[in-house]
Amino acid sequence: MLKRLFSTGLILTWIGLPAAAQLTPDELAERENWERFLVEAEMVSSSQPFARSHAVSEPFVLELEHNGVSRRGLWKNPEGRVKGYVDYWRFEIAAYRLDKLLGLNMIPPTVERRFRNVRGSCQLMIENAVNLRTRRKNKLKTPSYRVVPLNKALYLQRAFDNLIANDDRNEGDLLYTEDWRMVLVDHSRAFRTSKKYTRRLLNDERSKGGPRLMKRLPRAFVEKLEALTPAAVREAVGEYLKDEEIDAIMIRRDLILAWLEKYIEKQGEDKVLY
Repeated sequence: MLKRLFSTGLILTWIGLPAAAQLTPDELAERENWERFLVEAEMVSSSQPFARSHAVSEPFVLELEHNGVSRRGLWKNPEGRVKGYVDYWRFEIAAYRLDKLLGLNMIPPTVERRFRNVRGSCQLMIENAVNLRTRRKNKLKTPSYRVVPLNKALYLQRAFDNLIANDDRNEGDLLYTEDWRMVLVDHSRAFRTSKKYTRRLLNDERSKGGPRLMKRLPRAFVEKLEALTPAAVREAVGEYLKDEEIDAIMIRRDLILAWLEKYIEKQGEDKVLY
């Protein structure tokens, strides 16, 4: 039986939870089951509630049901330039698989699913979550016990966006669950390959709008970055990234590690890695 993913939890939810993870151990154990659900579940209905919102690709919300379990999936299929932006649905799946490979566990299950006989990505929707835009509008304050973990999640988000060249991160793409965990969505404009995205990092001291640093990162995450190879990325993402896109990832990986080396020299390793 599928357990509720990103369910409401108490402070006790975090006991024994790896510092980098946003999914609990129970949720991680169910992740592959949710992937199968997104592929195999029957579509009950579909709608486009975001057609007039900030969602340029105008995704569909699919009401899905399988063996008595009902959940919603966000389906999109941008392919190329959409309303002036370069968008690809395959990047949604690649980002999720790379998230799994690196152990970030911050992106909801995302798979390929056909809708109206067209290929696209389908991501499990996180119910009762609010995005950063809504948080600020409604002045929702982070509980004191979640400030440090969410700051760590923010630094991980910056590192991940640096790696995949996601320069479209906005307040609508940072979701917060009822028990104050950060979830990352919308990666269809990532994985850029031009020199603009391979010469420097998106998130560092020179970021547009002010510094966005990777102040603290898990040692395990950095070690996985160091061990990352083109072959490992290719095996993880399959057909969803081209060779040039994987090569660009590796270039940015080197930029991240070089930045971290200098930052650690200034701050001290124990203040940066945990």
